[in-house]
Amino acid sequence: MNAKKVLLPVSIVAVALAAALAAGCGGKQTPVARVEVDPRLVQVPFSEARAVRLTWTPSAPLEGETPTVFVHLLDDKKKVSRTFDHPFPQRWREGAPLTDEFKVYQSALAQPLPAGKYQVVVGLYGKDRAREIRRSLDPQCLSGFRKNEKYEIEHSDVFLTVDNGDFVFLDCAYEEVLQSIGPINDTDSVPWTMFNDNVSMGFFDVYDQYILNLLYHPRIKAGMTVAEVKAVLPQVLPEVRAWVKKVNNLPE
Repeated sequence: MNAKKVLLPVSIVAVALAAALAAGCGGKQTPVARVEVDPRLVQVPFSEARAVRLTWTPSAPLEGETPTVFVHLLDDKKKVSRTFDHPFPQRWREGAPLTDEFKVYQSALAQPLPAGKYQVVVGLYGKDRAREIRRSLDPQCLSGFRKNEKYEIEHSDVFLTVDNGDFVFLDCAYEEVLQSIGPINDTDSVPWTMFNDNVSMGFFDVYDQYILNLLYHPRIKAGMTVAEVKAVLPQVLPEVRAWVKKVNNLPE
């Protein structure tokens, strides 16, 4: 795998708790600390990590709250490409400097970032905002894939939770693994497919077997147009129906 290097100019920013509570995106509030960043520039090849040291000097009290540090990696359009949020390392004490070290990295589980320069923005948010973020994410399952210029899948990632019960695990496992090999989009127009987010199945049902067997039939090629697929469906569908019927022991 070819390594892609990403230049990360780390900027010193005004740190404001209220701005961080507003998701750390553009708020203008009274700063509560100064922060020094070292080093100011790092190179991060794909699948590697680099340490960055923050030296905080709190300049205002936070009423006993221990904040969370947000670290957002921004691309040249100021969009968030990665986040490296982590708990503030010590009890917040006004006027008492402390060091906080974190790692900027490109995970081998994610797609490589495009080579170029990125800005790292640092700030704080409190307990209320942390709860909002956890509620909004509440991850149970996630999948994605990378395709080439011919629309062929080259790499897939699937993330599953294992502590939400067997049914949720199986429902996520089937849906995300299947979506990661092709039918990535969800639909609410078909009530009998696991690709409908309003449907929880926990097993690979016949309708979805049709979808996957059609997608991977030798006559269905990556990059085909809708019209091209429709043209070969009359020949493909009987073979798919016969195969699904055979492997599921379906009646005549």
